[in-house]
Amino acid sequence: MIVAMLLGPITGIGLALVESDMALLWKSLSTLLGGVVGVVVTAFILGTIHKDIPITNEIMARTAPNLLDLMIGLAGGAAGADATVSPRLSVAFVGVAIATALVPPLASASILLARGETQLAFGAFLLAFTNMIAIQFASSVVLWFTGFRKVTRKTGLELREFVVRNAVSIAILLALSAILTANLHHVVSQHLFESTTRGILQQEIGASAGSHLVEVRFETTADTTIVRAVVRGPASPSATQVAAMEAKLPSPPDGTRIELRVRFVQLMVINRDGQLFTDVDFDTSE
Repeated sequence: MIVAMLLGPITGIGLALVESDMALLWKSLSTLLGGVVGVVVTAFILGTIHKDIPITNEIMARTAPNLLDLMIGLAGGAAGADATVSPRLSVAFVGVAIATALVPPLASASILLARGETQLAFGAFLLAFTNMIAIQFASSVVLWFTGFRKVTRKTGLELREFVVRNAVSIAILLALSAILTANLHHVVSQHLFESTTRGILQQEIGASAGSHLVEVRFETTADTTIVRAVVRGPASPSATQVAAMEAKLPSPPDGTRIELRVRFVQLMVINRDGQLFTDVDFDTSE
């Protein structure tokens, strides 16, 4: 991330659009493309060599971009452009910080591609692309407000010319906003679903003396959301009791049907008087 200073060429693109400098635009685009290719190729090679290493949460966290990522990209682009024109700030410092929003998603996408995870890789590429567009547009706005608009001052149509020159960026930002807003809604809905499901299972299983919920995991197939619950206690729940708990769970936000699967681990608590908890049925019926 420290080596891949992608902020410079992205800011160059923003300045080129503001100044109508086609030579700078093509130079910045080619430099940015070279940096992106370098990151992708390097990560792909490493991902191919180390296929035996499990995919980490750091990689998975970059496969589902949302509207918050777009906001972060806009803020980062504005900070980078301000550091570029301000003698009091170091652009290298800001560049390294913004690299964390560019290099990791590119590397994650390439590693996932090396493993054949094309859908997850697309999400990571979308995050990197979102950050690039957001940083470029924010840079253009900051540079325009700080006076880098010599051509537009002569025409007398400053704001209109700025909008025209950044029309592609604005259109892409609007499209990304719609896509990422939908992704954010899905993430929030999924989080609420999982939290509510855990709460219900905790309450239902905790109603039986000596029993407690250890872990809940979620798995989505083509048409089913499988809820895997690990339970420890003195007595295993029956199929009827599992069905009763399943009926109380909320519907998944993606419209799939829900299926509860309980993995039971027998637990015995013994004190000097003997077994503390005896076989107690789960009270899941109303």
